[in-house]
Amino acid sequence: MSQQFDEEPEAAVTNSSFARVLPCKKLDTFDSIKWIRLAITDFKRAPVISLAYGLIFTLIPWSIFYLVDSTGWYMIIFPAMVCFMLLGPYLAAGLYDVSWQFAKKNNPSFRHSLKAMSRNAVNEWAFALLLMVLMIFWLRIASLIHALYPSYEAYTLQSLWPFLLVGTIVGAAITVLVFFITAFTQPILLERRVDLATAVFSSMNAVWLNKKAMFFWAAIILFCVFLGFVTFFFAFLVIMPILGYASWHGYIDTIEVKRDRGYE
Repeated sequence: MSQQFDEEPEAAVTNSSFARVLPCKKLDTFDSIKWIRLAITDFKRAPVISLAYGLIFTLIPWSIFYLVDSTGWYMIIFPAMVCFMLLGPYLAAGLYDVSWQFAKKNNPSFRHSLKAMSRNAVNEWAFALLLMVLMIFWLRIASLIHALYPSYEAYTLQSLWPFLLVGTIVGAAITVLVFFITAFTQPILLERRVDLATAVFSSMNAVWLNKKAMFFWAAIILFCVFLGFVTFFFAFLVIMPILGYASWHGYIDTIEVKRDRGYE
């Protein structure tokens, strides 16, 4: 099965205050509900592949929990959650490929989806490195906050709340930055042969110009992640594939191309 890129990225790039970006459409506030409906349809059409990726996304937080439980360092739980959110967009590339193959009237396969990250290999690995740097940056900040906690204090809510508050504010700020960077970067790199800077700035520009719609989408993602954690990650078996498919449909609905894709 051939792997085709949009060969006209230069013609689609325009100028903006964010540097060179791909143009985007104006979204309605609740467009993400439509993305979820389309994602559920994709899940039903490829249940085996979807559950396979769902299992991967479930095993990751299970592994984190095991490490936390075995080491006893419970202060790492919150930064570990952020790390999970950092890695999610990169791992979701295979899910994007499944939705893409359906849109092109092809039959998706797990093997084909695994090759998705090699279509724009250099920039894909650069994106992974960027996520890794952000992850390490947050872990270092979390370690610094933990180091400031007095060693003689007992772990009580009264003594912990100043550090939990600071950690939450810092974590929220980093999460917002990550959302701007990752909302559409991975789908852009998957479909189009563009450099990482173009993909990142295009994602940030699209989120900024559609703040209400993307805030609602971010709220859905956060709720789904919360639901996954309160079910001890079992809900991720279904939730994460659906979020992956919905992200792809959101990208198709948001980022414009010069020539009609033919499968929107």
